[in-house]
Formats: sequence, structure tokens, C-alpha cells
Amino acid sequence: MQFRPLGRSGLATAPLAFGGNVFGWTADAATSFRLLDAFVDSGFNLIDTADVYSRWVPGHGGGESETIIGQWLKATGKRHRVLIATKVGKPMGDEGSGRTGLSRRWIRQAVEDSLRRLQTDHIDLYQSHDDDAATPLEETLATYAELIREGKVRAIGASNFSAPRLAEALATSERLGLPRYETLQPLFNLADRAPFEAELQPLCVAQEIGVINFYGLARGFLSGKYRNEADLAQSPRGAGVKDYLNERGLRILAALDEVAAAHAATPAQVALAWQIAQPGITAPIVSATSVAQWQELAGAAALRPTPAQMQQLTLASA
Repeated sequence: MQFRPLGRSGLATAPLAFGGNVFGWTADAATSFRLLDAFVDSGFNLIDTADVYSRWVPGHGGGESETIIGQWLKATGKRHRVLIATKVGKPMGDEGSGRTGLSRRWIRQAVEDSLRRLQTDHIDLYQSHDDDAATPLEETLATYAELIREGKVRAIGASNFSAPRLAEALATSERLGLPRYETLQPLFNLADRAPFEAELQPLCVAQEIGVINFYGLARGFLSGKYRNEADLAQSPRGAGVKDYLNERGLRILAALDEVAAAHAATPAQVALAWQIAQPGITAPIVSATSVAQWQELAGAAALRPTPAQMQQLTLASA
């Protein structure tokens, strides 16, 4: 399996990243440990999480995912085999608490909190989870420069940035000699193409930004699990899939089914293989809640649809 560079950071990843949003939410600690072991034993290395995972769950305060990853790192001694990517910037407290955004004060506190939960002395990829228009880019990037000098962070990335703001951040880094965002986490998959392809993809390709896109399976829709309204009740995530159940969505599923049948593969594997082959894409982020589910998804890294099949998928999702 060929590893791919994360921008110009010097870090490299296998062509799929594991999304840690499930740890402590839909996967308990024991299941999470099994998933992480299976992920690493399959030859993959990039684990993506965030301080805010899983604050949306009643009774959770954020930090649950990082805590489980930290417990796994301590129990297994596998820190040297993985890249840990986490994020800062989404609210970690009530409005007015100041526990949000990309100010120097909050980043300095949040990184120590993440390091403690992760039980590690450094974060490989520290990402701005959301753009923060209220904080000057210079302040945010200069703070990251401090963390890199101190050895607490190796590289930085951005998530949910528009193309103009990412370009502005890159220009600020170059002008002031500050670290630049080496990666971007955008929404991108066969069903959600336009936001990335219109402006972000050309920028990332031109600037050699590594792209680790989220919702690679469109909340599970591209797995083929949801094909009608009745299927939405199968999962807590079903409600988020409803908007894909239209003529275009069913056309995408039909193309996935056809290509999958030709390769004795699954629709999810084909959907991810299509993404892995797109210009600028480094490693789609995928989540699983069972080892069997992860092993299925991992098969996407070795799947090679023909040029005609790639075109078929591209046209079906146009």
C-alpha cells in the first residue's frame, strides 16, 4: 500500500483515515480498542479526531474520543505506528465561556487539554476545526508556530475553510514566515461534490495541500444501506440521509451497484475508491463501529475501477 504525503509536512498517510467521532459515542471503549487495533494491523496509520467529539451526546462534555484514543495508546504502546490528527475551534463550553475559536489564549489551553487526554507529548496534525473570522489569521498561525517550536505539534491543517479564506491563510503564512496549513478537511463524496470541486480542489492541487475529506460515504448513503424512506429507521444517522433519496441519489447507487458487481466489491468500497483516485484527495475519512465493517472499508484502498467505470461514476453523480 502506497502512502501519500500530507501536503509539504513531511508526514505521510495510507489512503484512508479513521474518523474517531464514533469513539465514546456509537463505539464504546472496548469496541474502539478493537477498531483501532484492526485499523493499524491493516497497515493504516492516520487517526482523525477533535476535542469536541462527542459533545453533541447528552451528558457528554467533549473530549470523549481523545480520551479513548489516549487510553488505547497507553495500553498498546502503538504511538509510533500512528499519526494523531485532532482539532481545535468548535465550542467546548457554553456561550460566553471563551472555550471556542482560534485565539492564542484558547489554542494554548486547548492543546494542553488534548495532549493530556491523548496521553502523548505531541500531536502530529493539529487542525483549525472552523474558520474564526474574529481572530486575526496572524494570531492563530503565530500560535501554531509556537507549538511547533515547542515540539507539541508537528504540522497544522484547516477544516471547513472556504477557498478565499484558505488562500488568505496561505498568503499570510508566506508573507510572515509562519507555518502554513498543510491539509484541508472538506465535505466531499460522490453525492457532495460541488462545494469542493468548484474552488477548493484547484487551490489544494496548486498549493500541494493534502485533502482528508469527511463524510466519505455521505453519512452512510453511499454504502447502499438506505434506498427508501423505510430504510432511514435503521440507524440514528438515517435522518441525515433523507436528502439524498432522490433521482440523482438513486442514479449514483445504481452506478455503484454495477461497478461493485464487476469487481465482487461493495458499493462503499467503490465509492471510496473513486474518491481516492480524484486529484488532490489524500485520504478520505471513514468511520466504522465494528471490525467487520472496517475490514470491508479497508478493501477500498486496493480497489482499482477501470477508467470507463470511473467515468460512469462521475457522470452518474454529475
